[in-house]
This record gives sequence, structure tokens and C-alpha cells, in this order.
Amino acid sequence: MLRTDQVDRAEGVLLGTAAGDALGAGYEFGYPTADQEIAMIGGGPFDWAPGEWTDDTSMALCVADALAAESDALATGSVGALNAVATNFVTWYDTRPPDIGNQTRSVLSHRDSSADAMTRRAAGLSGRTGGNGSLMRTAPVSLAFLHDERGLVDAATSISALTHSDPQAGEACALWSVAIRHAVLHGTYDGLRLALSADPALSHTWSPLLDAAEAGTPADFANNGWVVHALQTAWWAIATTEEDERQLPHALEKCVRAGGDTDTTAAIAGGLLGARWGRSAIPPEWIDVLHGYPGRRAADLISLTHTLTDGAS
Repeated sequence: MLRTDQVDRAEGVLLGTAAGDALGAGYEFGYPTADQEIAMIGGGPFDWAPGEWTDDTSMALCVADALAAESDALATGSVGALNAVATNFVTWYDTRPPDIGNQTRSVLSHRDSSADAMTRRAAGLSGRTGGNGSLMRTAPVSLAFLHDERGLVDAATSISALTHSDPQAGEACALWSVAIRHAVLHGTYDGLRLALSADPALSHTWSPLLDAAEAGTPADFANNGWVVHALQTAWWAIATTEEDERQLPHALEKCVRAGGDTDTTAAIAGGLLGARWGRSAIPPEWIDVLHGYPGRRAADLISLTHTLTDGAS
């Protein structure tokens, strides 16, 4: 069973994702000035309510709900949970969400009834297929596989491929999910580099990208609708913010100030920050107003976290 501190950090994963998402929603596609206050104001191009999360968290909850019901099936190779994720995506799509990425829309608009069909649909897309839409929703996979890093990597990669066939999208989801798992269990960010040290091929690609994020500025990875630049933006915000009890809100503010796809980069960073610092590090005034599809609030995310982590060790 998880220790009390690990439970707090586990609860921070979905809450951190949602908080980053809702914080960035009001600034999406913009570039806040240095003197502009960053707050959970809502608004933005889709007129979100204050504290309302966007497609990032909504899709993460589609994943979380499926894994909460069938994570064992996915871990043992069954297609049951993967089909459940695909079904949940289509159910969400049918609500006509105001904000949905172009690549995701191209896949889900066909309303494929199985994970296999959806994955093949995604693989058949032409042009660029490495958007950030699978990375933004990967955080809950970590919670379902705290006991099984190998299963986590396989699940994160398979769930990414439902809509994003670019190998870098799957790699990013696997790496970030492993980092979140490690942070929940150990309270550090070391998981990201440890995952690379265990895989020379991945390290060859991703270690220089992480180095560039740590040494650069958002202008160096400004196309953060692309999965690589989205991960770099999130890691830059974390790595360049003092690692103390206020890191979570400060780093999320940095994601927003970086501009561009602000809700998504902050949601990505929020999952890892929440895993590192826990529910207790998220400002209570943020938690109080969090809400969104499918009619949920912060307490529901906490309950779902407990279901996902039941029996984890």
C-alpha cells in the first residue's frame, strides 16, 4: 500500500493536470506580457468558466475512467481497456467539445468502435502526426501502473497511438508517464533521466532535447503544439523554477507565460509537478473552482485517483 506522502503525491497527479489546464485555458494561443497577472480567470478563445478544464483533462479522464475499470486487462495484454479508452474518446467527441485538436478530431470524427480500428485510422493520417494531444492526457496511466513500469510504458505508448502515430508522441508519453510514476513513489524528478539512462536509443534522441530545455528559453521551442516542443516547454518550466514548496504554482505560471498552447503545456507540467509535490501543494483556491467534463469537480478526481491506485505498492 502507498504511504501517506505517496497518497498525497498520487492525488496531485490528476489535480495538477486539471489545475494547469484550467490556469492556462484563459491565455491559450496568447503571449502574456511580463506585467500581466496570471490567474485562473477562465475566458480565452473558448470562453471557459474560471476553473473549468479543457479537452486536455477531459481526455485524461476518458483514459482514467477506462483504466480504473480495466487496468488489469490492459496490463496482461487484453484489448478490453484499450477499447474502453477508445469508446470513452468517442463518447466525449459526441458531446461536441468546444476545444479539440485537429489531429484528434481527424481520428475521432470517424467514431471507430474499437481501439484497433482507431489506431489504424490514426496511422493512416498524412502529414504531421506528432501533435501534443496524446502527451496532454497521459498522466493517469502512471497512476494505474504504479506497480509495473514495463506495463506503464506499453500502456502509455498504446494509448498514445490511438490518435497519434508519430513515434515521438509515443516516446514522449512513455517518458513523461515514467517520470510521473517515479515522482509519486519517490518524490523526485529523477525518473525522466533514469528512463533515458536505461534506453540508449531514447537517450540519443531525448537527452539533448532535455538539455536544450534546461538551458534555453521558450523561444527555442516555440512550436509547443508539437509534442517535442510541448514536452520541452513543460520541462523548461519545471527545471528552471526553484524546487521548493511553491514550485508547482510558479512553474505553471511559467508555462502560461511561455505562450502558445498554454493550457496544454501547463496540463503536461501539472501532472509531473503534482506527482512531485502532491495535492497539498496546489493552491486551495484553485482546487475549489476546478470543474469540467464529465460534470466533475476536484473531489471526483481524488476519488478516481484512489480507484486507480488501489493496491499499488
